[in-house]
Amino acid sequence: MRKTALALIPVAALIALAGCTDANQSNTGPVDAAGTTTCEYPPAGSPAKAVDPPPTSGVPTQGTVTATLNLTAGDITITMDRSKAPCTVNSFVSLAEQGYFDDTVCHRLTDYGIFVLQCGDPSATGRGGPGYSYADELEAIKSMGKGAYPTGTVAMANAGRDTNGSQFFLVYADSQLDPLYNVFGVMDQAGIDVVGGIAAQGVDAGDGTSPIAEAKITSVTLG
Repeated sequence: MRKTALALIPVAALIALAGCTDANQSNTGPVDAAGTTTCEYPPAGSPAKAVDPPPTSGVPTQGTVTATLNLTAGDITITMDRSKAPCTVNSFVSLAEQGYFDDTVCHRLTDYGIFVLQCGDPSATGRGGPGYSYADELEAIKSMGKGAYPTGTVAMANAGRDTNGSQFFLVYADSQLDPLYNVFGVMDQAGIDVVGGIAAQGVDAGDGTSPIAEAKITSVTLG
């Protein structure tokens, strides 16, 4: 399983994983009259936790979905926009419905240069995924301007072009990143405060990335 993370470099302006990406690539098919599209989720390694791939047809391209990450540190409510990243939202909803994120640890915290908490890997190693991947949906971040990942953004982590899986990151302070990561939602202010509180306690000195504070998702509630 490939490592899925935001790569750190030892300067103030931290950027994401190396590798060239064509920001015009997408796995979203044409939108039909019913406001749905098709998505592709090809196999990619062994799943960190048993899960079925999402449905590939009839994927909604309109409306929003609310998901509440129930952390030991507090609740984080995310509003996901289907129109901006339908295949990403479809995958996240499917994983949440199957309990994939339950009892998982947010394994990576960055508290300088970029300000993100990374979650979504049941193995908590940075290498775990759902056993499938899907292509980039980058129109939303392109429309915001290069490098614009403002406070409250929720986006997918990846290991390069079209390698999205289950890992995602929560931006708790404005961060400059190359526009390589699917933006699919936004946190509410209470959620931003929860992540900020975790970040305020810093990272483990041993590995430099694990949050000192407990950052465990006990469950995810949709709707």
